[in-house]
Amino acid sequence: MTRVFQYITVILAAASLAACKVGKDFQRPEVALPAQFGSTTATADSSIANAQWRQFFPDQALQNLITEALKSTFDLQVALKRIDAASSYLKQAKAQLLPSLTANATGNTTIPSKNSLNGVSLNEFLKTSHIEDFSLNVGLTWEIDIWGKIRRQKESALATYLQSFEAAKAVQTGIIANVANSYFNLLMLDAQLQIARKNVFLSDTIVQMIKMQKTAGEVTELAVQQAVAQKQNAELLIPQLEQAAAIQENAIRILMGQMPGSVTRGGTLDAYPIWDSLQTGIPAQVIANRPDVKASELGLKAANANVGAAQGAMYPALSLTANGGLNAYEIGKWFSMPNSLFGTVAGSIAQPIFQQRRLKTNVEVAKVERDQAVIRFRQSVTVAVQEVSNALIQLDKLQGQQDIAGARLQTTQQAVSNARLLFRSGLANYLEVISAQGSSLQAELTQVDIRRQRLTAMVDLYRSLGGGFQ
Repeated sequence: MTRVFQYITVILAAASLAACKVGKDFQRPEVALPAQFGSTTATADSSIANAQWRQFFPDQALQNLITEALKSTFDLQVALKRIDAASSYLKQAKAQLLPSLTANATGNTTIPSKNSLNGVSLNEFLKTSHIEDFSLNVGLTWEIDIWGKIRRQKESALATYLQSFEAAKAVQTGIIANVANSYFNLLMLDAQLQIARKNVFLSDTIVQMIKMQKTAGEVTELAVQQAVAQKQNAELLIPQLEQAAAIQENAIRILMGQMPGSVTRGGTLDAYPIWDSLQTGIPAQVIANRPDVKASELGLKAANANVGAAQGAMYPALSLTANGGLNAYEIGKWFSMPNSLFGTVAGSIAQPIFQQRRLKTNVEVAKVERDQAVIRFRQSVTVAVQEVSNALIQLDKLQGQQDIAGARLQTTQQAVSNARLLFRSGLANYLEVISAQGSSLQAELTQVDIRRQRLTAMVDLYRSLGGGFQ
């Protein structure tokens, strides 16, 4: 019993030494952030990133597309599998703090040469020609985490596990933004296709009008040909836009993890609301909201813990082992108690000697990787703030462009009407009519495209602020 108490004393002493911990505890690096985004003023709780994506995208058809994409998209499936892998590594790291237990049962028979010393001895003293040995034992091995190496490994595994969660959230925000932008692009193509078809009809009336003028001898065949060419330009847009819409539908279906096919729309581009006033919150909130920034921070935390684990590997490792069970030279006496019982307890300290260069290299590399993680974290924060700023600039400037494009469209449409009247009165030539019709077509297409850009900028702001994973 005295020896048992001695070993217990050694274990408790080692456990008290385990309060030591290699490496430095993680602290988030300082990043210089502006107090606000541009000239906007907001509080930390006023960001649209706090809105659930179903609230931000009220279109039921778009909600259905996003729901299906989140359920079936390949990118998110891969991200979830990374979480499973990280979870397994975390369980492994936790288990390293516990003793390892092994059970072993053996039975063997040895038949020495009858002319050997062992053979002669067995025959003379034990009156047998062979030796039997049966053993059933349980072994326990426990490395005492004196320097905190194993705890640093667990800290790294936990940070990596949480990082995989944030990475999955970042994938989700990206999927939602991609589906929404693709949907708005599809609505834009639908609107432009409708514009092209309408202009084909208007161009046909102009062709008929110029043909009547040619019949009356007021214009030449050249005027008719140029009017037909204008109509053909509008006709050419139809298959081009139909092609682009079909490809866009296929792209949305791929985002949903489905085979190519058609996509249901919930309305028109003009009917979709554009939020003129979107609350951004403060720049510091980006770090708290954006999953990719949080994932970068957790990656830095894991790298910092890896430095401590690498440093701990350079110090002596204290291990305790215990082994006990049943042992007998005859199977009939295997379970004879207590004569068949045996046990051993041992402690060891191992100090690496000729591996110092390799271990030192591991520490140096771990520090370099931590420095790289610091750079990546600061870069992620900087990029996040930049994306928010860019989205705000786009929203502001695109609204002005929309106003100008609307006024331009009214002007060109009025010009088409006036040109046709003047042409009938002989006060304008056919080139002015064709030119006015072409300008009106381009103005309509541009206005629709700018509206789509405003919706895209709205989505980009929502994503860049960290919204979309709720």
